[in-house]
Amino acid sequence: MEAYLTTLAVYIGIWRLGWFNPSIVYDHLGEIYSALIIGSFIFCVFLYIKGHVAPSSTDSGSSGNVIADFYWGMELYPRIGRSFDIKVFTNCRFGMMSWAVLAVSYCIKQYEQNGAIADSMLVSTGLMLVYITKFFWWEKGYWSTMDIAHDRAGFYICWGCLVWVPSVYTSPALYLVKHPNTLGLSSSLAILFAGLLCIYINYDCDRQRQLFRATNGKCRIWGKPPSKIEAAYVTELGETKKSLLLTSGWWGVSHHFHYIPEIAASFFWTLPALFENYLPYFYFLFLTILLFDRAQRDEQRCRTKYKKYWAAYCKQVPYKVIPFLY
Repeated sequence: MEAYLTTLAVYIGIWRLGWFNPSIVYDHLGEIYSALIIGSFIFCVFLYIKGHVAPSSTDSGSSGNVIADFYWGMELYPRIGRSFDIKVFTNCRFGMMSWAVLAVSYCIKQYEQNGAIADSMLVSTGLMLVYITKFFWWEKGYWSTMDIAHDRAGFYICWGCLVWVPSVYTSPALYLVKHPNTLGLSSSLAILFAGLLCIYINYDCDRQRQLFRATNGKCRIWGKPPSKIEAAYVTELGETKKSLLLTSGWWGVSHHFHYIPEIAASFFWTLPALFENYLPYFYFLFLTILLFDRAQRDEQRCRTKYKKYWAAYCKQVPYKVIPFLY
């Protein structure tokens, strides 16, 4: 959180002091993205070779397929030296922070070319920054998500965070630089409120699960003790371990209900672009596909891991993502 706030403060500060003009970033996006695409691809080749010749831990290995190994990655937790965690750098320090820095840059570019920032840009960028700030506020909880705990560091994760996040995730604000809309106070407040509500619900879903795990189920969810399933599973080493599956609160609504407010939030920070062009909504559509695919992959993983206990969980919480539909 401190690194994120310091980055934004320094970036805005050097602009206000006249030491650097962030509009240059917008003016040279083609060169910047080209460098990221090529450099990140080379970095992923490095990760592939490193996974073969110098893995950082025992959480590594080859599937026997070169393409699969390059795409999905060789190592779960690759490091350079003892302290430089590659996934933390690509996912958090570069991916999420570049999202915030670019969104701010687009606001500054619009201000410098028009003399003002449109309310549509303020709403869109404001919601993005709240979401990113929420991410860094909750960053420790991110370590238990599929990105960190299960997906290996390959092209899928690392190239995605180094290239796809700064280029595609910021696209609604990028579009608004040249296409500012005037929403009006009432529309701006309505979209802002709806987006903030979605971000809060997304945070509260993660907070409930994190609290449940931290207290081993000895907590209160929505004002009462949580309902749960005590599950057992066998590790790759043959050890039998126990785990608790939360079946109340948001996690009693569907298996991955937290994806719904996340998708909805992305819609609301894209909505200020209105509907004159479909391009700003590419990120919203991409995120929807990504999260539904991730939900399906997590379903398969949990079904294999928990077996009969997962069947019991599915009986108690029958919907995967959308209540009454899926």
